[in-house]
Amino acid sequence: MTKDVISNKKISLDDLPDLLTIREVAEILRVSPLTIKRWGKRGKLPAIRINSRGDRRYKKNVVLKLLGEAVE
Repeated sequence: MTKDVISNKKISLDDLPDLLTIREVAEILRVSPLTIKRWGKRGKLPAIRINSRGDRRYKKNVVLKLLGEAVE
């Protein structure tokens, strides 16, 4: 998924995959990828580690909940 896809709202949030990359989460929350990593370390946004490289993925429902809290 490219940055333009989310920015231009060509897809809805419901169409996003259940596990999101750091870049996807950063784009949705409008913060930098580094901020997402920091939030993970602080426990604000827990990551799931996948594959042998330990790539991070984030549950869509957790990201949307955090987004809802930011709006309130």
